[in-house]
Amino acid sequence: MRKTTGTLFVLLTLVTLLFQGCYSFSGASIPPHLNTVAVPLFDDTSQAGIAEIRERITRSLTNKIESQSTLSIEADPDRADSVLRGAIVSYSDEPSQLGGATERAVTYRITIVLKADFDDQVKNTKLFSQTFVGFADYQAGDYAAQQGAIQSAYDMAADDLFNRMISNW
Repeated sequence: MRKTTGTLFVLLTLVTLLFQGCYSFSGASIPPHLNTVAVPLFDDTSQAGIAEIRERITRSLTNKIESQSTLSIEADPDRADSVLRGAIVSYSDEPSQLGGATERAVTYRITIVLKADFDDQVKNTKLFSQTFVGFADYQAGDYAAQQGAIQSAYDMAADDLFNRMISNW
């Protein structure tokens, strides 16, 4: 039994090392002629009135791009190889779970919808135009949890957007 376990461990280790060498997320589907990207400040057409949400989402995306892709950030969209433009198109904060005798909200759900366009300025083509949804729940009456849910919801949407930029799936 021990010999079989040891052999299985060695086999799994070799398979893991093999796959690590063959697969990488770094720039998986970014065309090789794109080296820079501009990410202008996202618009907010949601009318939610959340302070600094545009800046937070834009900053979150630029940080991900710099640390997890082969692209460099270019401040001037006219000089960049590609441009990622986006907008917060929807924000909602609605009851997600009712409870008790009075059927009052026990939890609420924050939902944020981003719309993004990723353009190849070298070949003058649109790489994608898509919406991304992020959501998170929080306990009713807990302001700190609500703020955390807002952060989690836009992180989810921004992660999906970033993953769309760098991968084929």
